[in-house]
Amino acid sequence: MKNTFSKRLTSMLKVDFRRMFTMPLFYIMLGISFVMPILILIMTTMMDGTVSVDPQTGKETIIEGFDNVWQIIGSLSSEAGLGMSMETGASSMGLTTMCNINLIYFGLSALICIFVSEDFRSGYSKCLFVVRPNKVDYVISKTILTTLCGMVFIITFFIGSMLGGKIAGLPFETTATSTELIMCILSKVALVGVFSSLFLTMSVIGKQKLWLSIIISLGASMLLFAMIPLITPLDASITNVILCLIGSVLFSIGLGTISNLILKKSSLV
Repeated sequence: MKNTFSKRLTSMLKVDFRRMFTMPLFYIMLGISFVMPILILIMTTMMDGTVSVDPQTGKETIIEGFDNVWQIIGSLSSEAGLGMSMETGASSMGLTTMCNINLIYFGLSALICIFVSEDFRSGYSKCLFVVRPNKVDYVISKTILTTLCGMVFIITFFIGSMLGGKIAGLPFETTATSTELIMCILSKVALVGVFSSLFLTMSVIGKQKLWLSIIISLGASMLLFAMIPLITPLDASITNVILCLIGSVLFSIGLGTISNLILKKSSLV
């Protein structure tokens, strides 16, 4: 029977899914995605209004918590560009810009780098490429798998945020409509493909050097991090979802091609 591309990819996906879902790190990441927003919302609510004083300069800083639950998911398009503004203050920037659902994209880098690095450190990839010399199957399978994992983490973070907001007693009111909030979540889910393909390429470059994979992954993702609030605002529309999907497809194809070329041209050890 002819070994077609679809059969090879299906077989590769089955192996990768089995390996991922038997790896403790996946469930640790899943737990972190659920617990992290609960802790962030509870702790920042408790610290809201607290004054901290710099012992060297004597400057006072008022710690500001979240005004509503939805701020941990994103910001309105009219506010998305203000996160790094000097007028917002360091505490505001730290909470509303950094401590939110976008942290999942950084967490995904650790999962992908460790997963791929283990392939090369254990010798699995070398044995695999002897049996399956077509490395594009490996790249596509890893891209699909890690993208789905990232989507699961985003949804899990959202569920944790709703629970955390309820426990912290934060309001759920926002000027964004229910449809816009749904589009926001969908756009963040759709954007996962951009980061998963980016982290996969960085992991292929680092191979068994996990420290190198993580460093260049985080460095590369920082270039895109500031764009996330602009692309996936709370008051998102179907246009934002489509743009994120297009970006994910283009990044997956472009970076997937680069990953495939790296695997073909470089040593597998």
